Amino acid sequence: MKITQLYDALLLDLDGTVWTGDTAIPNAVKAVTQAKKAGVAAAYITNNASRPPAEVAAKLTGMGLASEPADVLTSAQAAVQLATKHASEGDPILVVGAPSFADLVREAGFVPVTSADEHPAVVLHGHSPDNGWRQLSEAALAVAQGATYIASNLDTTLPMDRGLMVGNGSMVAAVTSATGVVPQAAGKPEPAMFDLAKENLGSARPLAVGDRLDTDIAGGVAAQMDALHVLTGVSGPLALIAAPSTQRPTLIAEDLSVLIDDVDVDDLRPAPQGGFTARRDGDEIVLDGGDTGATPLQALRTALFVAWADEKDNASVVVTPASDAARAATQAWW
Repeated sequence: MKITQLYDALLLDLDGTVWTGDTAIPNAVKAVTQAKKAGVAAAYITNNASRPPAEVAAKLTGMGLASEPADVLTSAQAAVQLATKHASEGDPILVVGAPSFADLVREAGFVPVTSADEHPAVVLHGHSPDNGWRQLSEAALAVAQGATYIASNLDTTLPMDRGLMVGNGSMVAAVTSATGVVPQAAGKPEPAMFDLAKENLGSARPLAVGDRLDTDIAGGVAAQMDALHVLTGVSGPLALIAAPSTQRPTLIAEDLSVLIDDVDVDDLRPAPQGGFTARRDGDEIVLDGGDTGATPLQALRTALFVAWADEKDNASVVVTPASDAARAATQAWW
């Protein structure tokens, strides 16, 4: 059975999954477009709080993925919803982030401010290229005064055209270092955005899709959904092997082309395949065999089948190749 036959909706991450910076990832536009034509709904769930939904939808449309603002759910929206539990209408909220974040705060009935001297009830911290020492210092002062600290997301890096750049979580770490206060996180890996997107689509069986284990996949797992991990962004093969049980995807693929390829869903699950075999000896997984033409991804799924056989901590696990095919496959993981 193909993915489009098993699931009725795709809850898609953006950065590292659909695009990198301003460039669509190869096969992404065609795959999502064809999946939608096959009757599978799509929503875009992003931890990036620097753009409003309308701007994200316009960017997607410009890449060839016709989208409406209602198709997009950002961590900034989730953060504002969380803020309503800690502030009353008309209260000041200090916004560290893009102007669109402040607009969401205003639309929710709060007063966005930029200074701790306004005695904000909440500090909302989201990504913006303009965030710097001055903005972070105002946040630290407000948090020290007792404001509730909420981050749109805790992604330490942000995939861009030139590579992995500083993400919101790294900026949050500076405020935490200065205050000792760890914020509540509104975005992934919390399940709220996944649950809301599922409800908005009226989906009975959605598939969470992403490139980052500690946010996209962990969020899908937390929301008790199947998850597809694509190897086009942050988390690679070695991260998958070391993944704790809370970050283990259901399916693993190279990229989104798997949505429309003539491939059985079962072939995407961790299992012995491609003629590879694997066995565990303590913290070592011995990978052997391998048919002619077998792929590094088949070798990875074989190793994962053994690594994920239980909920053991795999942080120290190493994969040792015991055949030429296994050696070639594991070298491709790096």
